[in-house]
Amino acid sequence: MTLAEQRRLYAVGGWFQLLGATLHIDLHQDLAATARLQTAATLAQHAEHREIEAWCYETDAWRVLTDGQYGRALELSLVAQQLAPTGSSAEIQATAQEGRARARLGERTETYAAIDRVQRKAVSMVPHKGTEHHYQYDPAKSLAYTATTLAWVGDPAAETYAREVIARLSPVIDIHKWPRRVASANIGLALTLLSSDRLDEACDAAQRAILSGRIVPSNHWRALEVVKAVEARQLPEAADLREAYQGLKALEN
Repeated sequence: MTLAEQRRLYAVGGWFQLLGATLHIDLHQDLAATARLQTAATLAQHAEHREIEAWCYETDAWRVLTDGQYGRALELSLVAQQLAPTGSSAEIQATAQEGRARARLGERTETYAAIDRVQRKAVSMVPHKGTEHHYQYDPAKSLAYTATTLAWVGDPAAETYAREVIARLSPVIDIHKWPRRVASANIGLALTLLSSDRLDEACDAAQRAILSGRIVPSNHWRALEVVKAVEARQLPEAADLREAYQGLKALEN
């Protein structure tokens, strides 16, 4: 085996380990996810493949973000950006994770700066037809990430972005292609509407998201966040939302 062939083998193995880690995270199998991320990072280092290594840090940033470890998520996303090749999918996605983490930490100025960088970098990305996969950034995702990030930072502008995501995908066949994005946008919309006291609309958006069955286990916490907010306000819809959420959790088992 030549050195080039050996590096190629390491790179292919790294991608597979990284994909496996992502699946384990979705299934809340943290020990397996950690093992695969470590293996992927090691293979990436042997292959001198900085993009795979960057994705390892970005993926871990996503994992700890969903666990509420926002400071750690910020650290990991910054490392991922340092490792990622300029203009790569990994760099853009890590920047998006940075924005989400900063939004949760209440760092408004830095959050807006991250959103701006994602949007500028996404505009220059050219989608490759026939190669859609988790590690090829889809420029259309920047709209959904903006909606979520603005909702978390408490910016009313999140409503406009969330409604645009829903409007783009819901009326056409793309809803069958990106149903999770529609569900995620409805959760973000619900959070935004709650903050502006448009309670009936907020509960309706949350119900649509939860009952869609398109919220993956790693995103259940976002749905729960809406449910708890509705319960805290003692709204009459709280019981129905809680029941719908419990049904969602039951599907996980």
